[in-house]
Amino acid sequence: MKIGVVSDTHIPYAASKIPDVVIETFKKEGVSLIFHAGDMVKEEALYDLMAIADVRAVSGNMDDAYVRENYPDKLIVNVEDVKILIVHGWGDPYTLPQRILEAYSHLGVDCIVFGHSHKPYSGKLDGIYMFNPGTPTDRMFASRRSFGILDVKGKDISGSIVYID
Repeated sequence: MKIGVVSDTHIPYAASKIPDVVIETFKKEGVSLIFHAGDMVKEEALYDLMAIADVRAVSGNMDDAYVRENYPDKLIVNVEDVKILIVHGWGDPYTLPQRILEAYSHLGVDCIVFGHSHKPYSGKLDGIYMFNPGTPTDRMFASRRSFGILDVKGKDISGSIVYID
């Protein structure tokens, strides 16, 4: 199963909508599920994604009151034989992967999808696959815009970062 992954879209402030290249890539790759790891800001950021596949999203620190009230701050999703945690993140972007691992490794997940730093990250820490797609819209805090695709096959999970520019 292929899963499209975005985070930190900050719509409508960083962009008016999800970039077309994200939508086109998710369609071309045939994603069956889409994760948004927070800081959508407005729920409308999800609408174009919802037209492609089922969306699972969490709230982040920059989301408006409606999003914070209607989307959890963390969510566990089972995909095939893999248990995935989606969470936004907090604090210093440079120590974020390790901090998230320390906070949530006790949940027994195989993968943690996170955002917040606007910096893509893909790799294993202490046996847990950590994946941050970066941001597809921000040009101020990110050196390059990006999003991601996770590939789940049974108990195996891998991911790729797709750079926009």
